[in-house]
Amino acid sequence: MSFEYSQEVANDFEKLLEADEEYNVIIYVGDNSKEFYAHSIILRIRSQYFCTVFSKEWSVKKDREYIFKFPNISPQLFKIILRFLYCGKVNLENLQGPDIIKLLIVADELKIQTLILCIQEYLIKYQYEFLQQNLLEILETVYQRESFTNLWNYYLENICAKPVILLESDKFINLKAPLLESLLKRDDLSLDEIDIWNSLIKWGFFQHPSIQQDVKKWNKEEITIMERTLHKFIPLIRFYHMDSENFFLKVYPFKILIPDDILDNVLAFHMAPSVKSKLNIQPPRKPIHVYDSVIIGPQHFAIFSSWIENKNNTYYNERYIPYNFNLIFRSNRDGNTPAAFHARCDDKGATIVIAKIQNSEQILGGYNPFKWDTTNLYKFTNNSFLFSFTNRNNLSSAKVCHVKEGDSAIYCCEDYGPAFGSGYDLFQDVDGTWKNYSSSYPKIDFPQDYYDEMDDEMEDYNEFDVENYEVFQVIKK
Repeated sequence: MSFEYSQEVANDFEKLLEADEEYNVIIYVGDNSKEFYAHSIILRIRSQYFCTVFSKEWSVKKDREYIFKFPNISPQLFKIILRFLYCGKVNLENLQGPDIIKLLIVADELKIQTLILCIQEYLIKYQYEFLQQNLLEILETVYQRESFTNLWNYYLENICAKPVILLESDKFINLKAPLLESLLKRDDLSLDEIDIWNSLIKWGFFQHPSIQQDVKKWNKEEITIMERTLHKFIPLIRFYHMDSENFFLKVYPFKILIPDDILDNVLAFHMAPSVKSKLNIQPPRKPIHVYDSVIIGPQHFAIFSSWIENKNNTYYNERYIPYNFNLIFRSNRDGNTPAAFHARCDDKGATIVIAKIQNSEQILGGYNPFKWDTTNLYKFTNNSFLFSFTNRNNLSSAKVCHVKEGDSAIYCCEDYGPAFGSGYDLFQDVDGTWKNYSSSYPKIDFPQDYYDEMDDEMEDYNEFDVENYEVFQVIKK
């Protein structure tokens, strides 16, 4: 039988660090040369940088002690680094985004691979807004460092999934050429090829603002400048996946920039179908994460995943969604009746219902952790919830309310479509209309536009028009 006391060992090494005893390394950090004391054997084992320095005897030794100077590293960050080297502990919650990036850079310079991976994972999972707000600056930093693979892939996948956010911003025209090339090489860049071409031309003009916009008026010098600027990118455009009208109107005017072989092949592709089989045609681009919804986008599913796990304040990143969401019903496709709903959604396990209010950007719905059926019975659970986005395009408008009376959380009735709560808090009635009366769930931002005058005891019973609703089967990955 074997035993492990790794936590005890880590605690003892942390005490060794704090004791400042029997050290043989002095490290001066920051502008004011704050002193840190360490043990060479631990630094050598835990950091590839120190291992190399000690083995090649590059370090300065004075009075039996090794001397290092890191004036460009802040003492606050180096203290975190040193603690991680000794006991493997790191707490990033009290650091702001810019300091976390600086810490990541220091970890890279000292070649502490485990910490590099740890910081990248933390940024991706818990610093979504910071990464998006500082996209270009961080992306350029990541590009320059080979060990930041996870952040690099994260950014490329996010940009490819929602390229419009970058392409329509001022950040795009400031994108460095190697970064632009990396994007154009991606198979999962989720954008029409003609839009990619238009963005490339826009980027090219920004690099040389003195060049006139009318390509017919370019002189030889202007042609040469634009050819040199765009020559490496043009072969990455998948011209075969543009329709002939767009190619003729938006690409062909710039034929002076397109190599003759590419131009001839594309013209043959559109004008002589018999030669298609002889051409080396790149496949169309396809996004990695595809969610078959006409109502919401990928990040809504990331938020739903967080709510399913009762994480109401921090949301999963799209890349790390722990559930698959499979479309099983769409009302304007499959029929806007309770019967149509039950025909497609019964006995499918956990589901989430998403409804779009007519003539509005509001969406609402609910999560059922059980299967739907027609037993005309309530189902008990504390894990269901209702939600609302007053504006589906504004994620900060999201609100969620988890069930407060679990014994009537879900109602499975053959005459109704989806039904939540005993009120019912949200349900599709027998005639296909949607209604709401808060009872088993806390009140949430549902439309308030109907009062049932036939029942004086009924308060705020709402009926509202739903333009379309979808039901997704939820499966843990």
